[in-house]
Amino acid sequence: MNISILLQMPAQTFPNRTALTYRSGHYTYKQIYAAAQRAARLFQYSGFNFIAYLDANSPAVPISIFAAAIAGIPYVPLNYRLSKSELESLLSRLNKAYVISNQMPELALPGCTYQLTETFCQTMLAADEPDEELDPVTDAEESIAIQLFTSGTTGAPKAALLQHKHLMSYILNTVAFAAATEAEATLVSVPPYHIAGISAMLSSFYSGRRIVHMKNFDASEWLFLCEREKVTQAFVVPTMLSKIMTEHKQQGQTLNSLQAIAYGGGKMPLSTIEEALQYFPGVDFANAYGLTESSSTVCVLDPEQHREAFKSKKPALRNRLQSVGKPVPGIELQIRDDKNQPLAAGQTGEVFLRGDQISGKYREKESLQSDGWFPTRDHGYIDDSGFLYLMGRADDIIVRGGENISPGDIESVIRESPAVADVAVVGIADEHWGEAIAAAIVLTEDHSISDDEIAVMITARLRSSRVPSKIIRVEHLPYNEMGKILRRKVKQLLEEH
Repeated sequence: MNISILLQMPAQTFPNRTALTYRSGHYTYKQIYAAAQRAARLFQYSGFNFIAYLDANSPAVPISIFAAAIAGIPYVPLNYRLSKSELESLLSRLNKAYVISNQMPELALPGCTYQLTETFCQTMLAADEPDEELDPVTDAEESIAIQLFTSGTTGAPKAALLQHKHLMSYILNTVAFAAATEAEATLVSVPPYHIAGISAMLSSFYSGRRIVHMKNFDASEWLFLCEREKVTQAFVVPTMLSKIMTEHKQQGQTLNSLQAIAYGGGKMPLSTIEEALQYFPGVDFANAYGLTESSSTVCVLDPEQHREAFKSKKPALRNRLQSVGKPVPGIELQIRDDKNQPLAAGQTGEVFLRGDQISGKYREKESLQSDGWFPTRDHGYIDDSGFLYLMGRADDIIVRGGENISPGDIESVIRESPAVADVAVVGIADEHWGEAIAAAIVLTEDHSISDDEIAVMITARLRSSRVPSKIIRVEHLPYNEMGKILRRKVKQLLEEH
């Protein structure tokens, strides 16, 4: 099944309903579908091998995604925040690509055809009806719908491949067609090159929910759009939520329309979600955990589970706010040790996933095991009730004297201090132990905490071998735009002090 059906069905069911709001423009499902059809003809008849998008959010995103799907060509969104040399390296791996971008003069590479984003939108949206409607490619199920380059934290970025069947499995298992009312609107502020932005668009279109696109995230603009567009749902990353609450306290908007906030993309500090639940008591919160290779969400901590944990006086139940919930329909989950053997509840190991929405495929290699299980490289554990807790990436594990130590365990303890606003724990080179534990801490305003006090906290909850040998105080920690801590930069900070 071709993902273009996620646009075709609402375009046929409610053609004049608004599908997308961008800046002051409103675009109906009928308009987006006609534009996608027009673009698909251009893509198909020109013989392109890839359709690349290199820009921030705009109407060109849904038009190009669905047009590429209709034409049977992989869609490749690129991170416009990368350096010129990094982008040239990625584009050089796309032979005969049509590139929609606002960076044409700087990135004119042989073999690529470039089109300015604004010109592309104007041209494709010029007609309300396609001159001749193309049928989507019929063998799309096994073909590649989207190619996403990974962040490349341990080397050159890998090209993750999502087939139509993977994306359709995710949507059909988690979203009901036309389930949203015409009054519902979701604010999308995550970038278009991230799987969260892609899945938010696909699921919103299929449900019939209007998308309000932000070009780039800004807390003040986010609040303004929520109020002006009567936004009912939104997806944010942890750092965004913190900035939104700070800005909201200063401005005091009513946000009467806001009903639900989903968050993910990085570890949510317990103090932040507790504050959000108290500050926005009428809003439903959901934690969504997913990966590029899984076509988006694989686990959810739903609103009722948030409320139950927040109201509880029992530490174990309250701690559930730090979990990412339970698997969504169609997903199997296991925790395994370094010998690939399943672990019991409460034991920490690598998270493995299996299901129809799981790709685990890269242009360079295949990562799925023969029985369909995908090793995520995330470490965590499942509690007795089936809730998944993440402890960090496998690459983040600190190996001290041959012992594997999870930085997430230590960070969770340090965050319990009211003096700590944020913390990152990493391993740094040590002549005796191989790696030593080090921590960078952001203090809350007008608070302080000594190294000895931190050591007492950690020793009481964990053990003395988990106490950092080096602790520094910093004004802020480095995060990427999706709220993930940049541990390589944290290591650099610690090595420089």
